[in-house]
Amino acid sequence: MTNSVYAPETKKLRRSTSDKMLTGVCGGWATYLGIDASVLRIGMVAAVFLSVGIAIPVYVAAAILTPEEGS
Repeated sequence: MTNSVYAPETKKLRRSTSDKMLTGVCGGWATYLGIDASVLRIGMVAAVFLSVGIAIPVYVAAAILTPEEGS
């Protein structure tokens, strides 16, 4: 029983530079989660209305804390 020399590629959470509408947060998260970005964007808009705006500071924090692709 030998260990494999090749490790699987790890996914990294990054803001998208190509699939973005505002800051690329939803595009980057969608790539990381393996879902369509429009589904995540619709969910984010629904979260803003259902949480009475609490999702807005969460989005801003994600935009600040999540590094951009290529950096």
